[in-house]
Amino acid sequence: MPSRPMIGYARVTKSFGSLKAVDDVSLDVAEGEFLAIVGGSGSGKTTLLRLANRLIEADAGTITVNSEDVQNVDPVALRRRIGYVFQSGGLFPHLSVADNIGITPKLLGLPADDIAARVDELLELVQLDRTAHRDRLPEALSGGQRQRVGVARALAAKPRIVLMDEPFGALDPLTRDALGEDFRELHRKLGLTTVMITHDMTEAILLADRIAVMRGGQLLAQGTPAQLSGSSDAYVLELLRTPRRQVERLNALLPQSGAA
Repeated sequence: MPSRPMIGYARVTKSFGSLKAVDDVSLDVAEGEFLAIVGGSGSGKTTLLRLANRLIEADAGTITVNSEDVQNVDPVALRRRIGYVFQSGGLFPHLSVADNIGITPKLLGLPADDIAARVDELLELVQLDRTAHRDRLPEALSGGQRQRVGVARALAAKPRIVLMDEPFGALDPLTRDALGEDFRELHRKLGLTTVMITHDMTEAILLADRIAVMRGGQLLAQGTPAQLSGSSDAYVLELLRTPRRQVERLNALLPQSGAA
């Protein structure tokens, strides 16, 4: 693994009143890596994600993006360099699909023709028909389509880093599975560094190169699924047991002949 992390957290702490949402966390994300941060509600995983692009400011510790302390970078400029995918797409309801995708390039001052070409390129990349979707409003889209537009918007300014906050959680299982696979392929194709928040250990195992497990604001463990299997932490092992139990129950309920 390269010595220089694309994102680095060093002894980072963040409190909201008496609640320590992130408690002395150190974590490195390598260039080109797909990291999943897993934990239950209130574990601090979303706070940790938002600290990276200064949507939230840390109380202590150092966060670096591409070797630069984020405190030395203008927060607006920082956010334009980092793609962010929200849980339910987070699209502007009054803007068309094309205008939603093109908003960051527009703020960066790109010419209208370049923005239009980039929108078309991104719609193709996220597998949405340009003619059918370009001028639609978000309300006319399905949940999966909205999330594809959300991914396209996050990629519009050609970021090297994409942060994803429960990006597929609100989708039906088939759409969620397909979109997860499609994004994993985009991650590889575009050479992205991706950090994804999820509470679903199965999703984390299937999509990520490495998994970080949080609980009560602390980083309990990090590693590949195989490495986590060797953890001595009871909570980590319980999280890993859930997908196995689901597989066992599915195998018991589904006829084996259908599994070609």
